[in-house]
Amino acid sequence: MGGYESNPIPWAVNGVPDNFSFTLLDNNLPHFEPMLELAMGRVPALEQTGIKQMINGPESFTPDGNFILGEAPELANFFVGAGFNAFGIASGGGAGMALAEWVFNGEPPYDLWPVDLHRFGAPHADTSWVRERTLEAYSRHYSIAWPQEENQSVRETRVSPLYTLLKSQGACFGEKLGWERPNWFASSGEGEKAQDIPTFEQPNWHTAVAREHLSARHAAVLIDQTSFAKFLLTGTDATKALGWIAANDIDCVVGGVVYTQLLNSRGGIEADVTVCRLDENSFYIVTGTGFVTHDFHWIKANIPAGLNCHLVDVTSSYSVLSLMGPNAPAILASVTSLSGASSDGGENEVASATVRTVTIEGASIRAIRVSYLGGPGWELHIPVESTLAVYKKLMSVGKDFDLINAGYRCIESCRLEMFYRAWGSDIGPDYTPFEAGLGWAVKMYKSDQPFLGRDALLPQLDAGVDSLKRRLVCFTTSDKSVRLLGRETIYRNDQRVGWLSSGGYGHYLDTPIGIGYVRNRDGVSDDYLQSGTYQLDVAGKRYDCELSLKPLLKLPVH
Repeated sequence: MGGYESNPIPWAVNGVPDNFSFTLLDNNLPHFEPMLELAMGRVPALEQTGIKQMINGPESFTPDGNFILGEAPELANFFVGAGFNAFGIASGGGAGMALAEWVFNGEPPYDLWPVDLHRFGAPHADTSWVRERTLEAYSRHYSIAWPQEENQSVRETRVSPLYTLLKSQGACFGEKLGWERPNWFASSGEGEKAQDIPTFEQPNWHTAVAREHLSARHAAVLIDQTSFAKFLLTGTDATKALGWIAANDIDCVVGGVVYTQLLNSRGGIEADVTVCRLDENSFYIVTGTGFVTHDFHWIKANIPAGLNCHLVDVTSSYSVLSLMGPNAPAILASVTSLSGASSDGGENEVASATVRTVTIEGASIRAIRVSYLGGPGWELHIPVESTLAVYKKLMSVGKDFDLINAGYRCIESCRLEMFYRAWGSDIGPDYTPFEAGLGWAVKMYKSDQPFLGRDALLPQLDAGVDSLKRRLVCFTTSDKSVRLLGRETIYRNDQRVGWLSSGGYGHYLDTPIGIGYVRNRDGVSDDYLQSGTYQLDVAGKRYDCELSLKPLLKLPVH
């Protein structure tokens, strides 16, 4: 018998000893004793059985408990397969096959994101950071995995200029790739504490997130999204290079903003980004916090040889404040020359999907007219040194418009109502834009311009949507007590047809919401999808649900 201690001991802190191979460590019975006592409770015969042999040896673990595969982003053609977290024998065959195909084909054979080396980033270059987080991962190897659980070790590594201020205002922070990000805000007036309490039932932050969500729908919210990854692609061939890499048409007017996927050779979605055209030869690319290494490497690796363009990571140069909600245009108009709320076509009107330069408190800011919550909104990309002044100005003016702070769980709740996709759950390398309902963002409808993944999409385009074997749809259930987390099984007419890729609660619609793929080898036409009776299996119990092919909520941009 064996087990994983809750208080692991780091080994080889100063390097692996010379000639250490196939060697064991000295026994440490006091360290192992707590697990031995628990084992006796499980198997009482152990109390009367002597110990013939103890085996104590080092084991390789990683900061998140998953092993590592992939090409090193800093060194082309250097591939890694390591850190198997005590299940190398179980995973070795599949991992070896996947890595061999990755080396041979130049890209992963299927979605390997949970083990992809590119899931790591700047903090992982620090050995002490890695060691402390890895000890935490080891200690939780066999513990209960709670929904929305956050790591506790090596926190406050990367913070926005607003971290201390937001913390004093009740922010409960989560962590992503070392970044502290506000998940939700506790109200002292409501007796709330900025602390997650683990549960599989309705969480203690449910009411707080509802408050933020409803403010986003009725008034306005300000969200610190400084951790967004941000790249700058420049050069005389930047348009040509990005035109090959992006599935959508990025050759827009200067000041235009394009939402696009980056596809692999199979037509699968490798990245999901926002592209802003700053000038003729310059593009500003925004992607998710956790995808900075992956997306940067994917873009750089797929720039065709011989083209004159340069990719730079500018993440740390800009903070991001997302101003969202129906009152957002009026707030922005109060602090800038842009109205954003008028519809008279005036020169100062801010159109949807545009980027404009505005000035607030002396800072030159990129105001990107996009919203992941639905309705009007802007991402304000601010020079780091001006973040605090801009935040205070917006909050001061916003008092008259009921502006409040909000966090990432509000974003998640709002985006589910809008049926917006999330990379890593709803979309990824194994799903095409047509299967995900994102065909409108593919330029093959508009032109014959070649792009990475186009050839793989042609058969799906020619066959039509009714021939697809799976499609992403949305579900709701009338039982408001149900907590959807993702991975719940989808039943159609009593037959398993898929599982939820993500789930949560839509507070404006006041209903649980799930997103997932319905599969059928004979095709998933609209008629097929809408003619079935659906249920979701949640913790072994089935709940009736309704299917929707469209967003549950339609909000005007202006």
